[in-house]
Amino acid sequence: MSLLTTPDLVDIIRNKAIQNRAKVAIGIRDPTKKIISSAEEANDKGFAEVILVGDQREIGFLGTSLEVVGTDEPEKVMVDLLASGHVDAAVRGTARASDTLSYLKKVLGMEKLHRVALLTTADGTPFFIAPVGIDEGEDLADKMEFARLGSEHIRRFGIEPLLGILSGGRMGDLGRNSRVDRTLADGEFMVNQLNKMGIKAKHYTILIEDAIKEANFLIAPDGISGNLIFRTLVFLGCGDGMGAPILMDKYVFVDTSRVGGHYAKAIMVAGALANMNKSKG
Repeated sequence: MSLLTTPDLVDIIRNKAIQNRAKVAIGIRDPTKKIISSAEEANDKGFAEVILVGDQREIGFLGTSLEVVGTDEPEKVMVDLLASGHVDAAVRGTARASDTLSYLKKVLGMEKLHRVALLTTADGTPFFIAPVGIDEGEDLADKMEFARLGSEHIRRFGIEPLLGILSGGRMGDLGRNSRVDRTLADGEFMVNQLNKMGIKAKHYTILIEDAIKEANFLIAPDGISGNLIFRTLVFLGCGDGMGAPILMDKYVFVDTSRVGGHYAKAIMVAGALANMNKSKG
């Protein structure tokens, strides 16, 4: 596989999505013109054949030419469409997070979900980050699983993952706080183990500003800090979020935040991944 540089990633995803033209369902709760327009934008740009899943009357009132699957339970119907093969991929959109993800686990028989978010900095540099769920990455084993599964998925784009492991302080801070000490120890252990596994990784401690200069996949100390990094960058720092694919082989589901209301890029990611996952199966 010829390895591409990370800045090429968005173009890779865009071109793959247009080539695939997959069927992508998006959950719609409390629809707005902005939400509908972003789905129409993805459809019009050829990223996917977009299907809206939500209240038929509310969506119809706003007006759209897209196909609508009417339901007052978009969280369940969207997952059912994905599991049945009626659509190639799904995007959470504005469907409720806990209801959607718990039903997804139930239907697909999964005990735990692993998500890796794709973000861009204010200057347009794309990078992956995990964990980003507040209940994710609570222990070392789970962070290692994020690193392993995330690296595997990044390689599907033709990108060699370069992991930047983050912790709660600098090495000189050892002894100041037991929680910080644990994250530093985790960072050192992870780098050692990942390098043995053939995954390039470096411990950047708390220096995320250095990590982003070299790494294309950041591992946060835990899901709370990862979620805060995501929110600070996307909602306060002029960055952008392109969704958080759940790491699965057979199915493609891209999680999103309900804040912001623009889902064209998440639909694009879902459309691109649909064919990549099928090619693995």
